[in-house]
Amino acid sequence: MPVIKYKPTTPGRRQSSVLRNKDLSKPTEKKLLKGKKSTAGRNNQGKITVRHRGGGVKRKLRQIDFKRDKFDIPAKVASLEYDPNRSANIALLNYADGEKRYIIAPDGLAVGQTVISSKQKIEAEVGNNMPLKYIPIGMNVHSIELYPGGGAKIARAAGSSVVLMGREKGYAQLKMPSGEIRLVLEECRATVGDVGNKEYNQVRLGKAGRSRHLGRRPAVRGKAMNPIDHPHGGGEGASPVGLKHPKTPWGKPALGVKTRKKNKPSDKLILRRRNAKRRGK
Repeated sequence: MPVIKYKPTTPGRRQSSVLRNKDLSKPTEKKLLKGKKSTAGRNNQGKITVRHRGGGVKRKLRQIDFKRDKFDIPAKVASLEYDPNRSANIALLNYADGEKRYIIAPDGLAVGQTVISSKQKIEAEVGNNMPLKYIPIGMNVHSIELYPGGGAKIARAAGSSVVLMGREKGYAQLKMPSGEIRLVLEECRATVGDVGNKEYNQVRLGKAGRSRHLGRRPAVRGKAMNPIDHPHGGGEGASPVGLKHPKTPWGKPALGVKTRKKNKPSDKLILRRRNAKRRGK
């Protein structure tokens, strides 16, 4: 789907671009839709735990089949649809036994195509799902499980994919989009191909209104606040941060600070960090 820029009839239209969705269908399977309540970034006590959230267009959740646990039953792609809850598009599958499910739509998947999920070795075609130990080395995969039967957790966003680098001692070596190389059990299943809708990150919203439609409220710079509201606040005129390191509104280090816990059990499964430093150095 190409990115389209329209004539600059207004200031907002001048800066904005959109994805052409003529190939996508409207939701056809209402049984796979359910209501979604807007929390506006608040927890069960009504306190804001995530800032800059609220408003937005009402939407319904699509129940996505991340487990792909309907084995050895061929499914025909009935339609490709837009999902307002994620960057990737979704595909409606009609299984041979009559059941219908949504999956993340891989790049190149077409209406009328047949896909299958299996615990055994099958053809490594786009949209097919099988254990990593049966997928050829060097292939791009997505929707990967972190542990067998746990459902897809890795590479689900638009345009993302992971390269299967090799297999050794019951583990598969995966190269993440960030450059990190990680070990995952080869019994974990993955879907062949890249996630579709690759041009998603090329879209420019163009105006504040489109951001509000997505449920994003304005984000005010800390240095534009008063000292009582933010550590960066205060000063005369356009003052700098005024601190050795940037801080969050609650005084904790921000901007580039590592948030991963130290001595996490899964550290031993990371062969190379995203910053290219090898484990143990």
